Amino acid sequence: MSPELFFWYGLALKMVMTATIVVVASVAVERSGPFIGALIASLPSAAGAAYIILAIEHPPAFIAGSAVGSLAANAAVAIFALAYAVLAQRHGIVLSLSIATLIWLVAAAGLRSVDWTPVSAIALNALVYAVTIPVSARYRGAAVPREKMKRTRYDVPLRALTAAVVVAIVTTASHRIGSFASGMFAVFPIVMGSFVVIMHPRAGGPAAASVLAHAQVPLLGLGLGFLAVHYLAEPIGSWWSLLVGLAICMVWNAMLWVFKTVRA
Repeated sequence: MSPELFFWYGLALKMVMTATIVVVASVAVERSGPFIGALIASLPSAAGAAYIILAIEHPPAFIAGSAVGSLAANAAVAIFALAYAVLAQRHGIVLSLSIATLIWLVAAAGLRSVDWTPVSAIALNALVYAVTIPVSARYRGAAVPREKMKRTRYDVPLRALTAAVVVAIVTTASHRIGSFASGMFAVFPIVMGSFVVIMHPRAGGPAAASVLAHAQVPLLGLGLGFLAVHYLAEPIGSWWSLLVGLAICMVWNAMLWVFKTVRA
């Protein structure tokens, strides 16, 4: 097989894998309330697909470096979610999502100017989440009218396409932008953004903001998962470290669900 043909086959595989993961996750979000939806939206769906491809194409050392980038960028995701939650209370989807995305991109650009270590990335997350979690609390109370959440025939294909394109770009560019930037852009909030695109016009900005406000605490588990991947990728291999990272995210979210259920 020629190198050019192999490239296109690989690119198609990336997009199919990503589309499948994101569609399953986003449909599950639609059928649940804000809290459960936040637990699902905070799981590494698109990021997981990106890491699967990165693990195929790069050695464990690259995955370990990428995990530091994802851990640092996880703080930017929290800022993105808070920015959208605030803006969506009074503004439409285009303005709210555009400004929130711009804020993420600016934050990501700032992150690249610092030589991050796991310790400094953890400190950044602690600082950011200490602000975003309490500030987001006021936006978690809006109800989600499920009768307005009926999908059109274009919703799922649109989400699949946008997420697949993002992951295809990140993984294809990974050979040039390096491990840190690859990990950073792997957590670009495409799943949250695609969910907002579906939910905001139907249920309103406050209802969509409720899901992203609820996602602040679950995102802490995502950061812990990336931390584990960083320290385990080289000792036990990329695939086992990714499984451990995913398990940490799922256990963290399960604990949050149990806590909320018992408290209720």
